[in-house]
Amino acid sequence: MTRPSSSHLVDPQGRRIVYLRLSLTDRCNFSCSYCSPGLAASQGDALDRPAVARLVRIFARMGIRRVRLTGGEPTLRRDLVDVVSDIHATPGIEEVALTTNGHRLEELALPLRRAGLLRLNVSLDTFDEGRLAQIAGRGADVERIRSGIAAAAKAGFPSLKVNTVVLRGVNDGELGDLARFAWSHGAIARYIELMPFGGGDPVSVAEMARLLGEQGVRLEPDETRGWGPARHMRGVSFEGGAEVRGLLGFIGAITENFCGDCNRVRVSAAGALRACLGGRDEVSLAPLLGTGTDEEVEDAIRLGLSRKADRHRMEEDSFDSMVHIGG
Repeated sequence: MTRPSSSHLVDPQGRRIVYLRLSLTDRCNFSCSYCSPGLAASQGDALDRPAVARLVRIFARMGIRRVRLTGGEPTLRRDLVDVVSDIHATPGIEEVALTTNGHRLEELALPLRRAGLLRLNVSLDTFDEGRLAQIAGRGADVERIRSGIAAAAKAGFPSLKVNTVVLRGVNDGELGDLARFAWSHGAIARYIELMPFGGGDPVSVAEMARLLGEQGVRLEPDETRGWGPARHMRGVSFEGGAEVRGLLGFIGAITENFCGDCNRVRVSAAGALRACLGGRDEVSLAPLLGTGTDEEVEDAIRLGLSRKADRHRMEEDSFDSMVHIGG
């Protein structure tokens, strides 16, 4: 007999966990300095499609309502559209989301939307090819990413976001242009503080706001909240003599610690549960998904969550590459 699951996952601080970030692979066709510095080799894809579907079913029974697929670069999985379809069909899952570098998005946007993907985040750090090569390596192509974002806008995702990791002296002069570009596609522009996973000089959220003002974007308060840690403001700018408006999201992991209302848990491409992005404790789920019962998987999930601290300590220690954690 299957043991009934608790309707909620709650961490030691009493925070309810409803959001799973699931890495499908740590392989990537880019080599971003802030994500995979000095990465020697991929750990592979520990979870095949049936294992992913089973894991999500178990998490859904435990109260998870939203799944974001990450990597590495998840669009390198040939079965990605089928994986999205499986998760979308899972009872209890309300939203399936995806984070991508946009390289394959032009061909995949419509199939993903039809499979049930609702929310899409696309990374675009600069419009300059030379800067993009500096940040992400020679495999990155600005025009290909822009075309992917246009295809995503046409596919009609209810939520489309353009993510930018802000690096001092590299792309901090493009924040206004990135905002106006995102808004032109019906997307939210999001600015992310550099985390201590790789090289580069970070820019704080407060400084981002100042730079946006200098680059022609007036900021207004906004109470919009999503599932994740971003804080939002409304932006107003002018382009071609016309007023343009849109949402801006800010993720300040270091200067504006986002742990107080954390609702997330992560599973890496290696099949390990990590309760905190900035933590080191892991519980391996992959072997249990191969030979264990659902109850044993649940027990392992609860064990991992029981180790979740009140907040990350990223500013105090060095950490694994982001690509191995799953973002």
